[in-house]
Amino acid sequence: MKHILITLVLLSLTLSAVGCLISPSQTPAPPIETPANNTPAAPIDPSWSAPSLGNNTPALPSIADAVGKVYQSVVTISTEVMTLDLFFGPRTQSGAGSGWIIDKNGIIVTNNHVVEGAKKVTVELADGRTFQANPDNIYRDPLTDLAIIKIDATDLPAASLGSSAQLRVGDWVVAIGNPLGQGLRAKEGTVSGLKVSLPLDQGQSLYDLIETSAAINPGNSGGPLVNMKGEVVGITSAKIASVGVEGMGYAISTRTAIPIIEQLIRNSYVIRPWLGVQLYTVDQYVAAVNHLPVDKGAVITYIAPGSPAEKADLKKLDVIIRFQDTEITTAEELIQAIHNSQVGEKVKITFARGEDTKITYAHPIQSPPPGN
Repeated sequence: MKHILITLVLLSLTLSAVGCLISPSQTPAPPIETPANNTPAAPIDPSWSAPSLGNNTPALPSIADAVGKVYQSVVTISTEVMTLDLFFGPRTQSGAGSGWIIDKNGIIVTNNHVVEGAKKVTVELADGRTFQANPDNIYRDPLTDLAIIKIDATDLPAASLGSSAQLRVGDWVVAIGNPLGQGLRAKEGTVSGLKVSLPLDQGQSLYDLIETSAAINPGNSGGPLVNMKGEVVGITSAKIASVGVEGMGYAISTRTAIPIIEQLIRNSYVIRPWLGVQLYTVDQYVAAVNHLPVDKGAVITYIAPGSPAEKADLKKLDVIIRFQDTEITTAEELIQAIHNSQVGEKVKITFARGEDTKITYAHPIQSPPPGN
């Protein structure tokens, strides 16, 4: 009897499980397909055909030919500068730079920062000859980062000059110099920017720079940037590089450099319009700390005795906000405006003093020789 009861229970469970299954009649019907529209779209232009492929692509210019025309004119420069060690004792620090021959009678062009403060300067020519430069025969212009070295030599291979005004973005150029002090090297690149301005320090900027993709490393400074004719179109001067950012090389254009070089050779220094002031750019922080009435402009930090600025009744902490018709927001802008004026010209200067805005007039004079 017990076996019969167990069998009935199992049979009942089996029937219940079967009842949970979906019957064929309960299967969902398939979706109704919409007939596709096989009508093609109207063509744009049935007669169009692809342009023919060009087969007259010009060959890349010969870098070797350009380098060969100027290579013998490039020099390496070694310097020794006296510095202080951690214990404030004297220590000699070596430096390396580049330059190029602009005149066969031993006149070398380089950067100011290559020779600035050097107690010993050695120039090595491409043919291996070396010359010690007399410190009295080194002429510098810190404002444009240019310098001239005169060595006791004649019949040197002077480089040919080219017009930087003819350069175009995308033109091939070559930087030749002494990277990392390893001797003369040439590195090609293209012009990536023209008429670039680059702030270097408070109150100093470089203008009309050539930006190039050619690698410019420490030691290249002062070397030539040449076009594909082997002509010098710039003097390599600065490089910006940071982690994760591709370096950008810069060269001072010959358009800017040649007038400065001429003055250094003729006068030993560059004559410019001079007011006799030292300046600092005003921003919100500078204005707050010094209790200045404006937060932009160029504040006077020093006035030379007897200078045009003193005669115009300008005073320390006056903030110059306009020079002639040019608005002034930084010290660099004011310095550039002064240099664009003429010696002896009457210039209008607008400045803030306390709560007042005042106007005065000055007559710039020739800048005094360095050290005066």
